[in-house]
Amino acid sequence: VLFRDDGDTFKILVATDIHLGYLEKDPVRGNDTFVTFNEILDHARKNEVDFVLLGGDLFHDNKPSRKTVHSCLESLRKYCMGDRPVQFEILSDQAVNFHYSKFPWVNYQDENLNISIPVFSIHGNHDDPTGADALCALDILSCAGLLNHFGRSTSVEKIDISPILLRKGRTKIALYGLGAIPDERLYRMFVNKQVTMLRPKEDEDSWFNLFVIHQNRSKHGATNYIPEQFLDDFIDLVVWGHEHECKIAPFQNEQQRFYISQPGSTVVTSLSPGEAVKKHIGLLHVKGKKMKMEKIALETVRTFHVEDIVLADHPDLFNPDNPNVTQAIQAFCMEKVELMLDTAEREGLGNPRQPEKPIIRLRVDYAGGFEPFSVHRFSQKYMHRVANPKDIVHFFRRREQKEKKDIDLNFGKLVSRPAEGTTLRVEDLVKQYFQTAEKKVQLSLLTERGMGEAVQEFVDKEEKDAIEELVKYQLEKTQRFLKERRTDAVEEKIDEEVRKFRESRKKNTEEEDKEVHEAMMRARAHRSENEVLVSASSDEDSMDVEIAGTNNPSDGLTSTLSRGRGRARGRARGARGQNSTARGSSRRGRGTTSQESASGSRSYKSVSAPGKTPSIMDAFRSSKTGRSSNSFQSYSEDIIDIDSDPEDTSFVPPSSKVNQRFLSSLSKRGSQSQASKGVDFESDEDDPFMSPATSRRSK
Repeated sequence: VLFRDDGDTFKILVATDIHLGYLEKDPVRGNDTFVTFNEILDHARKNEVDFVLLGGDLFHDNKPSRKTVHSCLESLRKYCMGDRPVQFEILSDQAVNFHYSKFPWVNYQDENLNISIPVFSIHGNHDDPTGADALCALDILSCAGLLNHFGRSTSVEKIDISPILLRKGRTKIALYGLGAIPDERLYRMFVNKQVTMLRPKEDEDSWFNLFVIHQNRSKHGATNYIPEQFLDDFIDLVVWGHEHECKIAPFQNEQQRFYISQPGSTVVTSLSPGEAVKKHIGLLHVKGKKMKMEKIALETVRTFHVEDIVLADHPDLFNPDNPNVTQAIQAFCMEKVELMLDTAEREGLGNPRQPEKPIIRLRVDYAGGFEPFSVHRFSQKYMHRVANPKDIVHFFRRREQKEKKDIDLNFGKLVSRPAEGTTLRVEDLVKQYFQTAEKKVQLSLLTERGMGEAVQEFVDKEEKDAIEELVKYQLEKTQRFLKERRTDAVEEKIDEEVRKFRESRKKNTEEEDKEVHEAMMRARAHRSENEVLVSASSDEDSMDVEIAGTNNPSDGLTSTLSRGRGRARGRARGARGQNSTARGSSRRGRGTTSQESASGSRSYKSVSAPGKTPSIMDAFRSSKTGRSSNSFQSYSEDIIDIDSDPEDTSFVPPSSKVNQRFLSSLSKRGSQSQASKGVDFESDEDDPFMSPATSRRSK
């Protein structure tokens, strides 16, 4: 179909998995992602596209560095702002499409911005929302007005995908988007009919339905992918992100009849054969219900060549009994690397924009009694010729399959050691560990799946309280379960009830998802509160306290020390052009109360978590002995400085006794309401599972 640039044709630049900031500290490959991103946006401007559509993983890290964010903002401002008018309009309710944003409208309609090329993007698994406020790096770009983040869903129970309705002349596009969600969860939601794609009420057959998704397309496990047949059959084109191999030419699904385009990544992030395919982006033309995808080869992508060698396939060259076989293997590998370097040099002759040093990977299967040579010594010869000298050669041994053809294959064994280039997930590692661990280290309270997700949050998202909060949450829930069952305080019976309770949770995966989600929310809220307390403590500690010293002249020594420190810091700040007295007064006025002024000087103590998590048996011992009347008399009497409100600093005098639940509520503030789920963690009245010993706080 021939498409002309008229008032009825959409021109959309399509790209996925740009991974800005990948290896940004590498002296050779550090700027590759930024250079390629500029090339992508330059193609958008030269082709005068209507908008750019990104399929997730714009950033490589969940918390990108300042250099990465700055480079991204610089590129978007350079190429996407201008006076060229936008030729299409939005018909849908933007308050629904961008309901999570403080500015719920598309950026080119903002009267304060001058956007010539709008950018629409979903988030991927690398830059997905995290933290107590569930923010991601794309939200920074969205707030700055340089990008439109859509396709976001926070519910773990039901997903309703509402499209952005676009119209240009007589062509109408319904743009659907779904940001990255854990594959197992989304798989189960599709099976349970919990994912709904909403359609326009008027002339629903006249819309070109375009869906952007970022999930596993290839099967990595029983439910660790999204089958294509799960998607609705009214879709016309699916832009599939996350998979890095470039298959951008639309391929039709025989069952659902829609087309799938997999643009792949724009940078090599894993040294696997799929990444060696030539990198492209797509220029999509849509007119009415017809489309055409035009491939655009990227010229600034560093060339990557990979080759496999199986030593056992060359018995005439390599004999494992030969004492010099290792030297022969090394010479053979050097010859292969030289051939790949020659090929890379020939390919780059006609492209001056291509980086000079290629990426070379030689994968050597040394099964059959061979020994690997020193990779580091081998790499020294190519330090100035390749971009990845430290990992040119990779030795591996394929598992020898037994000659039993009639026995069913154990899929778990086949995927337990994935091939190079595939992503080994944290949850899989945790599951494999507990499957092979000894009985004495097996989980008795938590499930492998819940622990795996908590460890993933700890590793990937740096949620330091994820594991601790999951343990606390599940311990509290198990204690309530035992209390409701009125279990006898006998260790064998308790163990049996806990085991049954754990097995019931493992079967109810949907309920377990909610539990893990709730625990992660508590961890994020706890981290946010800790950050507030730390920042408040550092602010108070660094402020000028000369005013406080003058308010209490009777405290001579303290006043003298405080004034001395205040004057020194004031002079240092004054050297930067600030008035020390004015700064000290304004900072001191922040949240100051009469009690603070009278105290002269204050000591600060951060609120810490309990020193020991109560165990099941501790809870039963406390239920037998009863609650002590002095259970709340052993708390620390230090002054607690809580700066949760920037305008009001709460102060607890030494004479008051601090209630534990008041302190623990600090870490729970901002989390989801427990009352909405029928669970109340704030009250411990008549709770035999909370003992005096387990409710104390460590100093």
